[in-house]
This record gives sequence, C-alpha cells and structure tokens, in this order.
Amino acid sequence: MTYAEIYQAGREMLEKAGIEEAAQDARLLLEYVCGTDRAYLLAHGDVPVDREKEAAYLEIIGRRAQRIPLQQLTGVQYFMGLEFGVNEHVLIPRQDTEILAEEVLKYLHDGMRVLELCTGSGCILISLLRYTNGCQGLGTDISPEALKVAEENAARLLSVSGGPSEAAGQASLRFQESDLFENVDGIFDVIVSNPPYIPSAVIETLMPEVRDHEPAIALDGGEDGLFFYRKITGECRKYLAGGGMLFFEIGCDQGESVRSLMEQAGFLEVQVVKDYAGLDRVVFGTLGFGL
Repeated sequence: MTYAEIYQAGREMLEKAGIEEAAQDARLLLEYVCGTDRAYLLAHGDVPVDREKEAAYLEIIGRRAQRIPLQQLTGVQYFMGLEFGVNEHVLIPRQDTEILAEEVLKYLHDGMRVLELCTGSGCILISLLRYTNGCQGLGTDISPEALKVAEENAARLLSVSGGPSEAAGQASLRFQESDLFENVDGIFDVIVSNPPYIPSAVIETLMPEVRDHEPAIALDGGEDGLFFYRKITGECRKYLAGGGMLFFEIGCDQGESVRSLMEQAGFLEVQVVKDYAGLDRVVFGTLGFGL
C-alpha cells in the first residue's frame, strides 16, 4: 500500500472503533511508525510503504482501536513545550494542567523550594525548574512506577552529561515515594499538586482511554472528589513557610469548594483561575505568617 492508502485504512479502522479524532490519530501514528511528518505524507502519498512498516502501522492502529491512549502507544506527550515520557503508570499530562504550571511560574522566584505532591510523570515540577533558576524541588508520589517515569524525565530534561544544564538554572531535584506528606521533611516556599479529584462513582463514566488505561490511583478523589484537597490543606502548614503558597488543579465544578477549604485552613487571597475554555481549573492562596 502507499502512504495515502495505508493512512486511509488506519483512519477507517479508528472511525469504526469510535475514536473521535480518528483522522489525527491515524496520521500521528503513521508519522510515528514511518518517521515522517505531515508534509511528507501530503507530498508523497503515492509512495509505497515497505511491508515491515505497513505491518507495524496496522498493528499499532489495532491497539489504538482498542482505546489504548495515543500517548501510551508513542510513549511521549508534550507539556509546557517539553517532551515527557509517559506510560500506563502515570496520568497523561493535559493541556489544561499547563494553566497550573503557568500560575505557579508567576509567583516562583529563583532559588525557591518547591514541593509537588502526586507528581506522576513529574511534568509540573520539572517544567517549573526548567523555566526558573536555582530552585530546589521535591516530587512525591505513592507509586514507585510513576516515580521511575518522573526520574527518567528529569534526567533527560534537566541534565546534560549527568550534570545540571544551563537551561535548568542549576536546579536541584529529587523524588520521594510518599503518601502525600508521609515521608516529606523540610519547609517549602511553594506546594503544588494536581491530585486525584474525580468522584469515585464517576470513574466508570469516563472515556475508555482514561477509565481502562490510566492509573485509577491518579484519578479517584473519593466519594465527593475532595478527599485529597482536605488532606493536603489540613496538613500542609507544617511544610509551608510563612507567606508560602499552595496551588491546586481542580475539577471544573470544584472551585468554590476548594476555595472554602483553603480559607478555612488559614490561606489568604485565595483565587480561582479559569482555563482556556472558561472553566474553573486552578485554586491558589497564600499562607498567613504565624499560622
């Protein structure tokens, strides 16, 4: 088959499987398997694809038709302009989560100490250190498999030849297996988290890509989705410096609930920030001195 023919075959397979972005996914997987780009496909659609690549493409299309996420098939996802490795052990970074990283960066000064809870792939913390100078970071997660992914991402994105890169601003970063604050020591200027926040009963209604292939431990936020927000706001004062800041990603209907939790915990100037779709996405505030 030619590039155009095999692309069409892949697109039709994904359409029959109910993949919403069948055309885009079929193209991206063809580029991944063949090492080409979109321009090559458009200009050389009549060029035959060798049988080895044809077989590999149809095999990976079949896996996508089983609703395995595209990013788990290619092993990468871009976040904040950086390429992160991902697999079935970590939540796939979403564009909406860039809002969280961008808000933290507005207040993050060079040399600050940052703690990220539920770090997963490490995409938030690594991005924060990549775009600042000399910050110290600690990322925690209850999953050792997730921490392995985060460590691999940090080694690739924050170091050159085994040492900190200039782009990383001599950042200092380590990861720790921990159930929230369980194994955390020290005082931090910023705590940031994108915790599990989907109500338990809602998990079964999610898209198959999420429900069946992303780690449930990174999704389930308890009966009302607020379990981890309560835990973190209730315990974080032991780890935040006076005037330190706490940042959360939230579900689109959780803004006022999380704002209230933070205010009750002594946070001041609590703000709710919307994403590009106009939905509540981030809540943050400042811990008062002496609290």
